[in-house]
Amino acid sequence: MDVALFSFGGISYGIIELMWRKYTHWTMVLTGGVCFLLLYRVFRCMAQAALWQKCVIGSSVITGVEFLVGCIVNLWAKLNVWDYSDLPANLLGQVCALYSFFWGLLSIPAAFFCTLISKRFER
Repeated sequence: MDVALFSFGGISYGIIELMWRKYTHWTMVLTGGVCFLLLYRVFRCMAQAALWQKCVIGSSVITGVEFLVGCIVNLWAKLNVWDYSDLPANLLGQVCALYSFFWGLLSIPAAFFCTLISKRFER
């Protein structure tokens, strides 16, 4: 099940990046997989929570993973996959308030898919 969740998240995020930025990087596919797997587990634990709460938690989880990956991929390995330095409220150019907001919005369909998958496969 974890491999399927990871794959779904990675492929979905890669597609979103291609639509949004017109390109992606293999590290973003891995990051998307990790994020969706984590969100699935977190959202299962908070199944009765309000959608806005899932959005806040989802944004926090994705922003945290993005910061960690950014520090490794961009700052340490110098792959320069993304840089938010020119955006306000950024932290080391790896995360920023605007994209944290977007991650909260992305948590809406993620929560829907997590619920759907959980109901279908986790009986």
